[in-house]
Amino acid sequence: MGTMKPLKRLDGLGDLVEVVTEATGIKQVVDAVSKARGKDCGCQRRRDKLNKMIPFRGASDGVQRDQD
Repeated sequence: MGTMKPLKRLDGLGDLVEVVTEATGIKQVVDAVSKARGKDCGCQRRRDKLNKMIPFRGASDGVQRDQD
């Protein structure tokens, strides 16, 4: 059985989308295609934009996040 990652705080919809795409394997496919094309997938930018558009209750705008 694989090891589980610790739960991270979900600041908004972008974080939730990121968790779902990682859990389903979609992120790995997108990363492989992006690498093959030599282009950034835009996932981080999209996550940040969705977090700002639809924040979850109690989320702080000043939270620092680790860069992927």
